[in-house]
Amino acid sequence: MNLLILDDDDNVRSSLVKFLHLRGYEAQGVAHPQDAQAILTRHSFDALLLDLRMPDMNGLEFLTWLNQESFLIPVIMISAHGELEDAVQAMKLGARDYLTKPFHPDELLYRIQRLAEEIQLKRNLHTQNLSQIPDKEDNRCFWGSTPEMEQLKQDLRRASLSDATVLLMGESGTGKEITARWIHKQSNRSDQGFLPINLGSLNASLVESELFGHEKGAFTGADQRKSGIFESAQGGTVFLDEIGELPLAVQPKLLRVLQEGTIRRVGNPREFPVDVRVIGATNQNLPEMVQKGLFREDLYYRLNIIPFTIPPLRERKVDIPGLAEVLLANISRRIGKKHLTITSQAMDILKTYEFPGNIRELENLLERWAILSPGSSIQPDIVYRTLAAPGKNQEVQLESMYNLKEQEKNLIQRALAAHGQNRTRTSAALGITRKTLIAKIAEYGL
Repeated sequence: MNLLILDDDDNVRSSLVKFLHLRGYEAQGVAHPQDAQAILTRHSFDALLLDLRMPDMNGLEFLTWLNQESFLIPVIMISAHGELEDAVQAMKLGARDYLTKPFHPDELLYRIQRLAEEIQLKRNLHTQNLSQIPDKEDNRCFWGSTPEMEQLKQDLRRASLSDATVLLMGESGTGKEITARWIHKQSNRSDQGFLPINLGSLNASLVESELFGHEKGAFTGADQRKSGIFESAQGGTVFLDEIGELPLAVQPKLLRVLQEGTIRRVGNPREFPVDVRVIGATNQNLPEMVQKGLFREDLYYRLNIIPFTIPPLRERKVDIPGLAEVLLANISRRIGKKHLTITSQAMDILKTYEFPGNIRELENLLERWAILSPGSSIQPDIVYRTLAAPGKNQEVQLESMYNLKEQEKNLIQRALAAHGQNRTRTSAALGITRKTLIAKIAEYGL
């Protein structure tokens, strides 16, 4: 790893260069911002250690220059005590991390090693053969054809272009995490990490440590320092699923992240700036939780800056065929069955179902049917057998739909046989157009 050090203090600069050389890093030090600018235009570095206070051009001004010149070099800012506000501003300008003088050499090594791991991870991702993974613009996030869903998509796209906190509401299985990933993918943070965490799945005593990290010895079992979700997502997006499950004792700490852009590791009294975008999601009624004293009102308003409600699948059944097509394409790659389809007759039965589990349930059903079907086409009988099980009313409705389709198929089959497979005479006998007959023949596979 090759580092550039920009610090006008000769003792600090030379000491850092020597220390890093001894630890196996390549390092070069410069005293003046203009020299650093000249070097960066000629040579490539993996990271920059940048002093905040310099006489000719301060660190914030140098960061601004890096942005204007489109340099993508990761920056670790070095600041003095009492400059937390400037450090936060540096993170907003693109700095990846910061250190406060005086700092222990091991602390510097920890920050550099963490940055090196992140750089290597990105390099690995870039070397993967992504062309083998077909990817539509929305991937598994299907928006549908209704005006309401199209408007939702446009609103989400506009929201993604800002750094404002987004709150996604909706029933379980409606696709809130997929939507959050889509927002991140459209944002100016798309080249950084997207870290999801389900707060409902965490032990209440460990939530604070998972989110904000902890120091060595902070509690029993903390045998080493650990970075939390917010530190690990530096520059990217944190997705907090089931945010209504966040313990009341931890809620003020999340509020501080949203208000001040700072965190405090468990066991450390100092605050650290973080630059992350937060997307929250819940299937609970947060205003009702606020009234009951289960959720902080100030945190709710901070989360509710740009709220969206993802509608349940039963309210957008017209989108089921298109959604099934997208899901089947993903299932096809996952289970190794090519060109998976579902017949129109099976789809008609599917559209009568209420989907209490929403899109997640639809995907699970499609995968089950795809695996159990002998061919690559999902037929109506397997759909009917599965969906008729929940209850008598549902069964009657499904059976009625299934029987009508069967009757129509048999009627067309008998008419074709009676007229020697002549489509013109058959359509006339049935009282339908030849075009409609051809469509029905294709639908039923006759």
